[in-house]
Amino acid sequence: MNYVTYGGVTIGLCVLGSQLVTWWPGRKALMKDPVKHAAALAPFLASWAYGVLTTLGVGGLIGTVSSTVLGLSNWLGDVALVWGVGGHTGQLAARPSFVPLSGPGLALVLILTACVIAAAKKSSYGGEIKRGAWCGICLGTSAGVAGFAAVPLAIAVNTIGDRVYGVV
Repeated sequence: MNYVTYGGVTIGLCVLGSQLVTWWPGRKALMKDPVKHAAALAPFLASWAYGVLTTLGVGGLIGTVSSTVLGLSNWLGDVALVWGVGGHTGQLAARPSFVPLSGPGLALVLILTACVIAAAKKSSYGGEIKRGAWCGICLGTSAGVAGFAAVPLAIAVNTIGDRVYGVV
């Protein structure tokens, strides 16, 4: 498992901020039809949850891609912090522990991977799906609020996987 640095969290928050700014319909429009506008965030949030899951001890090709994305984001964010605002590199911003995925939970992540790839290729929301996954990878193991969301996500995926594979 790769650990996130302040640089990686900074990149994740930049992606999240960019998504929220481009999504924001304005107060009046949001008050008029909140469900429609909240639903426009669904592809980003669903792929964010997928990105979080890929950081939780997933191995193989999926884990390697996730670790590579996180490592590059850590590096890019650290460079931006050092050269952009004079910060320090390599400071960990990770949670001290995480809930690993079980065997059936990992199988569910593999199924979700196929779904996310198909959705990113065929959907008109392909860019949002990719940004959501990237944001989830960067923030999934952070010590902040986004990192705390990883625990219920992991428990839910493990439980669903146990139920699905326990029945089959």
